[in-house]
Order: sequence, then structure tokens, then C-alpha cells
Amino acid sequence: MNVSLFSGLVILLAAFAANLPFFNQQLFALVPLRKEQGWVKPIWVRLVELLAMYFAVGIVAHFLEAGIGNVFSQGWEFYAITGCLFLVLAYPGYVLRYLCKRHA
Repeated sequence: MNVSLFSGLVILLAAFAANLPFFNQQLFALVPLRKEQGWVKPIWVRLVELLAMYFAVGIVAHFLEAGIGNVFSQGWEFYAITGCLFLVLAYPGYVLRYLCKRHA
């Protein structure tokens, strides 16, 4: 496969995964947490989901890189930069969930 295709796929997957915790009330968009009316998922659960999604996208990217050829070793700088990039990708979901007013 093409390296640029895999790069684009990882970026799109990261953008989707980063916003997923903010667009639903279920754990990892699969497990319903509570059935009470008006219940909202707390921010700490969303942040735990965000961290788990970061590692899941990292694992997928690692396997795609291994499929292309040699896997490069990464230092702490790589993880700091990709973690910050993942937070930037999550910003639209955060804005829509917490900063936009909902008109009733």
C-alpha cells in the first residue's frame, strides 16, 4: 500500500477517535452507562476515553507502520507531540459539548 494513504488514514482515524468521547453518552460509544433521563457523562470519563483512544490509534498506527516496513523507535518527544496533536484534534468536540450554548 501507499505510505501517504496510510498517513491520511491514521490522521482521519485520530480525528474521529479524538472527537468520539464528546459526541455520545456511552462508554467508548458502545456501553451504556446509565439510563436515567438527563444524565450527562462526567468530564473525567471523557478524558479517560480520550486517553484510551490515543493509545488505540497509536496501536493501529504501529501495525500499519509494521506492515509497510521497519518500525522506527520513538522517544518521549514523539509521544509528547502526538499527545498534544490528539488534544488539538479533540478541540472541536470539546467546543461543541461544553462551550456552545444549547437553545431549548
